Parts: sequence; structure tokens; C-alpha cells
Amino acid sequence: MARSQKRTPASRSTKKVKSVISSIITIAVAAVAFAAYVIDGGVEEASGTPTSSESSVAANAPAASSETAAEYRAMLASLDVKGRAPGTGYGRELFGPAWTDTVSVEYGHNGCDTRNDILQRDLDDIQLREGTKDCIVTSGLLSDPFSGELIDFVRGERSGDVQIDHLVPLHDAWVKGAQQWDEQTRKNFANDPDNLLAVKGTLNQQKGASDAATWLPPNTAFRCDYAKKIITVKDRYKVWVTEAEASALERQLDTCAA
Repeated sequence: MARSQKRTPASRSTKKVKSVISSIITIAVAAVAFAAYVIDGGVEEASGTPTSSESSVAANAPAASSETAAEYRAMLASLDVKGRAPGTGYGRELFGPAWTDTVSVEYGHNGCDTRNDILQRDLDDIQLREGTKDCIVTSGLLSDPFSGELIDFVRGERSGDVQIDHLVPLHDAWVKGAQQWDEQTRKNFANDPDNLLAVKGTLNQQKGASDAATWLPPNTAFRCDYAKKIITVKDRYKVWVTEAEASALERQLDTCAA
């Protein structure tokens, strides 16, 4: 058996020198790192007074909100304003099969129909049916934006308690520009998640094909967001507005928090 070589005094001395050098380097690196940490503001102030950068952000917050409101006003102002076209020839089928997955918008071609995509997005505490590749929602809880109520969704006889609203109704789009669209654009519009919202069924039925000039959610706290969502969709697809609708949307933007 080979014997290990005995360490000599010289080797022990060399080891001590190396150890000292290593310690010096470690201390130096730590000192540099701490200095950089302090310079970058890593040491927290003991008082609750905001730093200059925090004060600047707080001061600019209202302005940022105003700019956002201004952007929506600009989008609204950019829309064509004119009367409705005749609704002749309208049919739901012109916007493709209901809740089709063959679209080129978000959630398209994911193997699940649009209705269940929106239920999964908007409901809490959802349960999914086994064997459906995590698609079909069997139950969940909706915080309804239209009414402000909490609504239990249970698939079956009570499925209609929660319905999917087209923020810009299909018929409204039809008489305000969609007649000139190609088939795929209409399918995309009908299934665009930005134009869809899970809501209380009776209020969806009450709204029907109404625009903002003739119907608004009873929950006044949601009306600002409701107007913003409609403007976003109309701007994206260049759906025009009537004078009455433009005025109604403008009034709701006035209610948005500054």
C-alpha cells in the first residue's frame, strides 16, 4: 500500500501564506460590494420619508392617469362618426360558428372553445370536467362587473346565469362597418377576448345589441372601464360610432378617476 507523503514545515508555512492572502482578497471584495450596495441605495432609510425618486413617482402618478384618459379620448376622436347602415342581411352565422377556436386572436387554436376560455379567465374557483383537456368549466364564481354581484356558475340548468357578453355587439358592428369585412375578420371579432366578458345572464339579455347610447351597466363603478373596453375594440377594428354613442362614451370617460 502506498503511504501518503508527510507534510513538511515548509508546506505548512506555504499553506498559511495562501490562507492569509485568500482572506485579504475576500475582505476586499466584500468591502467593494458593500460600497456599491450603499451607493445604489441598498441601505433602507429608517424614517418613512420617501426618497427623491419615490417622491417624483408619486408626483407624476396623476399625470400618468390623465395621459391614459387622454389616450382613450384620442382613440374615440379618431373613430368615424356617422349613422347606422341598414341591418339588411345580418345573421349570427356571418361571424362564424359560435365560439369557434379557428381564429387568429388570443386563445385561438388552443383546443378549447372561446366560451370556456372566457369562463376560465373571468371566473374564480373554477372546476373543470375531466377528460376535456382542461377545457370545459363545470362550476365557478363570477364577480359580475355589470351588477357588482357574486354569482355562482354551475353548468347545466343554471348555465344561463352567467353568459358571455360581446362588449361591442355583433349586430352593432354589422351596421357600423362589419359588412365590409372578410369572413376571418368577422370570426376574429366575434371571438376576440378583448371584446368578451362573462356577465350576469339577465343583464346580457337586457343589453341585447344596444350600444353605449342606449344601455349602460347598472354598476356605475364599472362604466368607466366599460367605455374604455368598447373604445379599445372599436379602435382596433375601426367600427364607427353614432353621434349619440360618441357622446355617451365621452361622458363615461368623464367619470374615470383622475
